[in-house]
Amino acid sequence: MMSFVSLLLVGIMFPAIQAKQFTKCELSQVLKDMDGFGGIALPEWICTIFHTSGYDTQTIVSNNGSTEYGLFQINNKCWCRDNQILQSRNICDISCDKFLDDDLTDDMICAKKILDKEGIDYWLAHKPLCSEKLEQWHCEKL
Repeated sequence: MMSFVSLLLVGIMFPAIQAKQFTKCELSQVLKDMDGFGGIALPEWICTIFHTSGYDTQTIVSNNGSTEYGLFQINNKCWCRDNQILQSRNICDISCDKFLDDDLTDDMICAKKILDKEGIDYWLAHKPLCSEKLEQWHCEKL
């Protein structure tokens, strides 16, 4: 009985993050408002996100002393805050763990800020993998 109560308390204190493994077409539907933002077409976003996170919202990558979160792999040194880097610039004014759930609203807002300040080359996969020959990244269902 004691272990059940302990598990119940853990479940209440740390609710499960609703993660999502998107398909190309699901993600295209969710990100359709980003099509053309900053001159970046939707297939470029879809390709870049595939090569960055594999369409998985719970992707976390440690990279040279910092950590990148979620579909867009948003870095904790500049864009969000976590308990790893206390001096984060936190330009998007958000906790990094918000990029690990299935609500992409805050992810898209921050990605647009990154695009405005850094350009599409912030996402290293874009230039070599997603700047041309984008036919396979189109979704016919849109």
